[in-house]
Amino acid sequence: MSPTDATADTGTAPTPDVGGQTSPGAAGRPTPLDPGSADIDRDASWSTDSEDTLELRLPDEFLALIASETDHGSSNGHGGRGAGGSDPVVGTRDDLLDRVADWGSVTTPVGVFHLVPVHVERDLPLIGRWMNDPVVARFWGLSGSPSLAERHVRAQLDGDGRSVPCLGVLDGTPMSYWEIYRADLDPLARHYPARPHDTGIHLLIGTAADCGRGLGSALLRAVADLALHKRPTCARVIAEPDIHNTPSVSAFLRAGFRHSGEIDLPDKRAALMIRDRPARLA
Repeated sequence: MSPTDATADTGTAPTPDVGGQTSPGAAGRPTPLDPGSADIDRDASWSTDSEDTLELRLPDEFLALIASETDHGSSNGHGGRGAGGSDPVVGTRDDLLDRVADWGSVTTPVGVFHLVPVHVERDLPLIGRWMNDPVVARFWGLSGSPSLAERHVRAQLDGDGRSVPCLGVLDGTPMSYWEIYRADLDPLARHYPARPHDTGIHLLIGTAADCGRGLGSALLRAVADLALHKRPTCARVIAEPDIHNTPSVSAFLRAGFRHSGEIDLPDKRAALMIRDRPARLA
C-alpha cells in the first residue's frame, strides 16, 4: 500500500500523496500483492463515472509473475526464489514500468525536472533527513533510525520492479522523493477498480522552503504526463492521499487529477485521485 500524505503546496513541510508529499503510510510501501480476496472495499464511495468500472482481465505481467513464482515455489519449496537466492521474476524488472530511468527530463513552469532512481549509498542520507521532518514523519512513519528508511527503499530496489523509488531533481538540485509504482499490481488494487497498467505515484517534497510555491501541483502534472507518454499501455495515473490532507488533494486537482471517490485503506481513508490519458495522447 502507499504511504499517506504530506503537504503539497502549503507552507508546511511535505505531505505524502499529493503535490507536496504523498506517502505510502506508516504501514510502509510496496509489498508484493497480498494473497487472498481481491474484493473491492464495499464501504468505499464511488463516482458513478462509467470510466471507473472494474476491468476483470488481469495484466499479462501479473499472470507471468504468478506462473513464475508458482513454478519456482513448487520446485524449491520457498516463496518463489531459486536455489541460489536469485529472484525468478527479475527479468521483468525493466518492463513493469517501462524503464523509469530512461524517461528523461521535462521542462515545467518551475524548471527542468528529472526523475533519478535512488542509489541507496548516495541518496539515503538525504532521504533519511527528509523522513525525519515532523510533518513527513506523521504520514510516512519512517523517522528515527536511518535503517527504517533504508529498509523501506531497499524493499523496492530488491523487488521485482513493480515500484521504483526516485529522487526528483529540479534544475540540477535533488528536492523531492517519489515512488512510481504499478497500482494494478499493488495491494491497493484490492480497494479500487484497478485496470491493467495503472501507474501510481507518491511524492514527498524535501524541504519547507520548497512548499507553498506551487511546486507540488506543477511537478505532479509533469510526472503524470511523463508516465502517460512513456507508458503507452497505461491509461491512468492513480494517487490516494489522505482525505484529511486538503492541501494534497487540492494539489492533485490542480495537476489535472479528478476525485473519483473515497476508499478505506489499512492506514487511512483516502481520496482516490485519477488522472486520465488526454485524448491527444491516446
